[in-house]
Amino acid sequence: VHQSKMDFFCKLGYGKQDICKVLENLGQEALEDDVLKELIRMGSKPQALENQAQPSQLKLVARGSCSTTPGLKWLGEDGSDSSDSLRPIVIDGSNVAMSHGNKEVFSCWGIQLAVDWFRERGHTYIKVFVPLWRKEHPPQDSPIADQHILEELEKQSILIYTPSRKVKGKRVVCYDDRYIVKVAYEKDGVIVSNDHYRDLQNENPEWKWFIEQRLLMYSFVSNRFMPPDDPLGRHGPTLSNFLSKKPVLPEKKWQPCPYGKKCTYGNKCKFYHPERHRQAQLSVADELRAKTKVPLALGKEEERRQCSP
Repeated sequence: VHQSKMDFFCKLGYGKQDICKVLENLGQEALEDDVLKELIRMGSKPQALENQAQPSQLKLVARGSCSTTPGLKWLGEDGSDSSDSLRPIVIDGSNVAMSHGNKEVFSCWGIQLAVDWFRERGHTYIKVFVPLWRKEHPPQDSPIADQHILEELEKQSILIYTPSRKVKGKRVVCYDDRYIVKVAYEKDGVIVSNDHYRDLQNENPEWKWFIEQRLLMYSFVSNRFMPPDDPLGRHGPTLSNFLSKKPVLPEKKWQPCPYGKKCTYGNKCKFYHPERHRQAQLSVADELRAKTKVPLALGKEEERRQCSP
């Protein structure tokens, strides 16, 4: 018996010395519950809990090596998303930068604010599209601010330049909006822009539905990137459901009936009746009809029995 109790509490993770002390104090015939209570009173803990209580040692990472922390891991060129529940984000860089600069200055700081907002939410697939000529020295008619941010985002594989070139002194620019919609459509992601892309909606009916359902508009309030809480209107999904692949449906909350037990609507009442939770919700008139039909039916059966030979 002593050995069986020792094996039982050793499997639970307690030390043999503590088990022997408790068995000596309580005796060999002590119940297992009493032994366990005594071990807890003595302050003895299983080895698994003691290991968890000890602080984990910090691991030193060599300079230049990649960190394994998911929060600090950036997306590579493979396009794999570490979080399967969040949608990819495709940002219209020109639209965001001009909005932050009040349509007068191409403000790269606005792009950085938008990228940081989605990073804090946990999105790992973030792409920003900007025309290639924004990389050059800015002309006088279109000034640019904080141009070094574009270089930093390009090194992080977040910013992508759409192609452009000069032919006989004239700049030939590719349509960057088509890149934005195409990548977002293929990745089943979200487009961040205040542009409606009406010309692209007329080109492709599939793009039309996608732009209507996956376009996330925004505002800048005191250098703060703020998308709406209801991207598709009051009756549409919330912002968290809009940005996630698996939306969480809210629980249906029933409002209690203001009339309580005096309500005469029965099953037609749109409010919640806790007293009718396990009962068939019949109206008062239907309940009275059901009660009157029962004695009438019993009376007719008795008359038939008396009349029958």
